[in-house]
Amino acid sequence: MIKVAIVILNWNGKGFLEQFLPVLVASTKYEGAKIIIADNASTDNSIEYLNTAFPQIKTLILDKNYGFAGGYNKALEQIKAEYYVLLNSDVEVTEGWLDPLIEYLDANKDVVACQPKIRAFQSKNKFEHAGAAGGFIDYLGFPFCRGRVLGETEEDTGQYNSICDVFWATGACLVIRSDIFWKVGALDETFFAHMEEIDLCWRINARGHRIVCVPQSTVYHVGGGTLGVESPHKTYLNFRNNLLMLYKNLPQQSLSKVMKWRRFLDYLAAFQMFLSGKSQNAAAVLKARKDFKTMQPDFVQKRNENILYATRTNCDEMIKTSIIVAYYFKNKKKFSQIVSKI
Repeated sequence: MIKVAIVILNWNGKGFLEQFLPVLVASTKYEGAKIIIADNASTDNSIEYLNTAFPQIKTLILDKNYGFAGGYNKALEQIKAEYYVLLNSDVEVTEGWLDPLIEYLDANKDVVACQPKIRAFQSKNKFEHAGAAGGFIDYLGFPFCRGRVLGETEEDTGQYNSICDVFWATGACLVIRSDIFWKVGALDETFFAHMEEIDLCWRINARGHRIVCVPQSTVYHVGGGTLGVESPHKTYLNFRNNLLMLYKNLPQQSLSKVMKWRRFLDYLAAFQMFLSGKSQNAAAVLKARKDFKTMQPDFVQKRNENILYATRTNCDEMIKTSIIVAYYFKNKKKFSQIVSKI
């Protein structure tokens, strides 16, 4: 068994591999770490590039595109390591990026997973949308981060340089103990892509484990490498998977109330998209809600298991207020304005 498996899931990402893999190789000096590429049946000559430029890197070739969740599960099944690092192909790491993350996990056995500080590759002084300085969630299921609320990202001035407990760690660069990854059920392959890491982290939190952000490590994320921000399919996956996640994990006493509010807010979001000329995105929201209702019966067993194994239903990293209300009605667009004690 190796200590750290850094696993990049690739799908037609040859350009990102050419750009960022040499940096990863040069910047990863941690003894006991091994880089592995798992390929989701790419058709862009990614494998030929890897075989030519990096023959020393192990490549796992999957027979089809299983998405983020399925691709990682099928790849990680073949890897024996103490820690998994799920690293997006569009991430630029920095010198010594891995050391603070593994050192913290080694020293804190009650912490199951962590992430570095995520900055935007295009604007390196700003936090990046997918993870920033650690993920939180409101009681209605809307995720936000230290450094990012909805679409608003902050400049990094060191305001979130403390290590802190978070509700979720980003799948762009997620370090996790392999035994707990499998014990809590791995990534939900039904999600295909988007929200799957938050769903995983919710299960980890509910079973009494800790997740942290270690901002002494910094990486830069391009973001939207596979699906752009305005993609209707991305809108569909985000809304559908968010509803599935809520159904799977919410305690019984709050499920009905939250789902009623979400129905109202989702239809309001679709209406706003339609008025903004994004009719395809609006239709994607409606389809997401319809498909969620169709899929819901298939998730009863998963919900029952999650409720059965949960040892806590409340944690400080799930706030009891709405970030939608805070952002749009109270003009609170920074994390520190919404969550003051972190």
